[in-house]
Amino acid sequence: MVDVIRFRDDAANDQPLVSVEALSGQTNATAVRLESDEDARALLPYLNQLALIEVAFPTFRDGRGYSAARILREAGFTGELRAQGDVLVDQIPSMRRCGFDSFIANAPVDQATLDKSLNRYDHVYQPAADAALPVWKLRHG
Repeated sequence: MVDVIRFRDDAANDQPLVSVEALSGQTNATAVRLESDEDARALLPYLNQLALIEVAFPTFRDGRGYSAARILREAGFTGELRAQGDVLVDQIPSMRRCGFDSFIANAPVDQATLDKSLNRYDHVYQPAADAALPVWKLRHG
């Protein structure tokens, strides 16, 4: 069984994932997988029917998934946004800021290390898809 790390209170979506290409022909699909070389904007017409979007991270050096998450969240997607693949524990805080709220990492994630990573900094420095206010905004309104 694959370990899913979720930062959501709703029930996990257990529907099978379809490809972006297959999504256009299906009206009942609620879960889709976005490969790293696919444009997240192709999903925008389907956001209302989707409950889960899984974004592939084939290697930890591939940052295109971060941009995909921001595009989807800024377009109003409120469903589960999952990072899957070569996800490293020290990347999860940044991924959370971009809008990811669940993760399936290729390698096991130590919970204590994850907790330390998520709580390392009290403040953020730039706006993102999350609700955290940048420290300059806290200082200067």
